[in-house]
Amino acid sequence: MRLVSANVNGIRAAVRRGGLGWLAAQDADVICLQEVRASDEQLAGALGDTFDGWHLAHRPSAVRAGHAGVAILTREPHEVVEDLGCADDEGRWVAVRVGDLEIASVYVHTGQADTPAQDDKHRFLDAMGKWMEQRPRALVCGDLNVAHTQADIKNWKGNIGKAGFLESERAYLSHWYDELGWVDLGRDAGYTWWSWRGKAFDNDAGWRIDCVLAGPDAPTCAEFAVGRAPTYGQRWSDHAPVRADFDL
Repeated sequence: MRLVSANVNGIRAAVRRGGLGWLAAQDADVICLQEVRASDEQLAGALGDTFDGWHLAHRPSAVRAGHAGVAILTREPHEVVEDLGCADDEGRWVAVRVGDLEIASVYVHTGQADTPAQDDKHRFLDAMGKWMEQRPRALVCGDLNVAHTQADIKNWKGNIGKAGFLESERAYLSHWYDELGWVDLGRDAGYTWWSWRGKAFDNDAGWRIDCVLAGPDAPTCAEFAVGRAPTYGQRWSDHAPVRADFDL
């Protein structure tokens, strides 16, 4: 099974930049999308006939149109499963079951230290962990908006005390990996996000925040890769998609 996960930074913008063609060319079985920023009708229009016959689960924001939004496309029929309840009304989580495997697409809040926005992020991460604890045979894919270690962010010193690299956020990920037995499959795969501004992409001054996490009983990952664009001009999102191949 091939799984691709991508923060598209707005599905309609990604389509204009060539992202849909890139996704279609991956020969994936499951595609997880984040930051879709579209209604059901807008997403269907953006996808067009490219994924005709695929099965779509989409959770747009219930509070801010054109904001956040996550989706999952599968070749095989799927069943939408339990969400995160009151921890998510912004379209940041959707999960499906394909066969006996559950797969979630997630777009974690950006947050802001010492503000209510950070409280919302912590509440969401807490709910994620509880969901994961109950599902050892599952995959969680998407934009975590947390750099777990110094190796996951170029300018880690300059981001100490800032959202995305707070000790309180990183502790959630440590709990998932060290205590719940989940595995971060792209541990050494390189950065996945670079600012559009300046020379961040050319200088590889990025963050590794787009991940595929596998539960302790999930299928074995045979290969993992980051789909980094060859040049700045060939980027179709400020995030690079990630790909994982599984032995089923």
